[in-house]
Amino acid sequence: MLINDLNKMRGLLTSLLSFCLFSAIALPGNAPYFYNVVAKAGDGISILLNRYELDEYECNMDKFLELNQLKRKDQLLEGKSYKLPVMIYPYNGQSIRSTIGINDMEVAKRIANYNRIILNRNLRKSDYESSKILWVPYHELNCPDITDKPIAIKESAETTEKTDAPATSETTSIFGREYGKIERKSDKLKGKVYYISAGHGGPDPGAMAKMGGHSICEDEYAYDVSLRLARNLMENGAKVHIVIQDANDGIRNDDILLCDHDEETMGTQTIPINQLARLKQRTDAINELYGQYAKAGVKEQILVCIHVDSRSESQRQDVFFYYFEHSKSGKKLATNVQDVFEQKYAKYRAGNEYEGSVSTRNLYMLRVPFPTTLYVELANIKNEADRKRIVPSTNRQALANWLYEGLIK
Repeated sequence: MLINDLNKMRGLLTSLLSFCLFSAIALPGNAPYFYNVVAKAGDGISILLNRYELDEYECNMDKFLELNQLKRKDQLLEGKSYKLPVMIYPYNGQSIRSTIGINDMEVAKRIANYNRIILNRNLRKSDYESSKILWVPYHELNCPDITDKPIAIKESAETTEKTDAPATSETTSIFGREYGKIERKSDKLKGKVYYISAGHGGPDPGAMAKMGGHSICEDEYAYDVSLRLARNLMENGAKVHIVIQDANDGIRNDDILLCDHDEETMGTQTIPINQLARLKQRTDAINELYGQYAKAGVKEQILVCIHVDSRSESQRQDVFFYYFEHSKSGKKLATNVQDVFEQKYAKYRAGNEYEGSVSTRNLYMLRVPFPTTLYVELANIKNEADRKRIVPSTNRQALANWLYEGLIK
């Protein structure tokens, strides 16, 4: 009898434990819980919070210490799990506001933007809409007056535009003497921010080829098209940040653009020799500005990376485009620009054929920057016929014009 009673009791306890365990697991389906993350080697509290865009608000630090029963001076242990001040909600498939029970649209927009940032950093595997899992940073619902914090948008050397009143014209030295004065044609792009990043630069000229006894470098031609595109955008009211800058080149109408090594990131930072360091430097600059604009309420920010490819001398190629595989907006942007190029080729190219493509690629400059990103390859610098697309200045202007049309489509 005693054995039977013990077995019954054991079965009852097992059932009860299973019920409790199921309830604990099911709880996140009904109520928010704090996200757990495993500390990496070298992680400190500030480093960890910075990785998840949580270090700007003191209340996030206080909550992290409270959740993990730590003091500010404590060290994190590699491999140990810690709770972050990020609340996980089951997304209801309708809206962020109804999911978490708020009415403030601006807060909802910031939360949506936060989820996008975390996705772009590969800190989560899918977006909140498809996964039905919404990440809500603690400060959005619990820190007082976060919107009162002044946002200082940094001005780069490429523009002297004032944000308090629209200008009818401005002088911008980065474009050179001939093209430095910009006449405002429209305000159709007012409130939109573009980052234009020519590939390579500084110690890295990118792809190279010989032409008429001269060396020609990818970074020079990509830069010239970048300046022309930036100018088009600014003429129509956009805020433009030229990521890689050469203070003494400007827009040039020569066929042979002499190679040099004096480009800088945002006009102030020496470009590193190490490739990863170069890419990190420019993405850090972009992402910092992106965060400031996002917090100031800017809804549309786009990054365009412009390159010239290098393939076998016999291979011709049309302009083609890459986007980040998890970015729906990136795919749409690339498709819009390609559509414009296809239409232009049908109009101006004999035979009308266009063989450019839109595809995904796991490039650093696609997966790490926060803005919706378009990556462009203009031509094969090694192919003599293909070079005709970038060598004449009139063709470089046409490329910039077509890119502009696609971006605003």
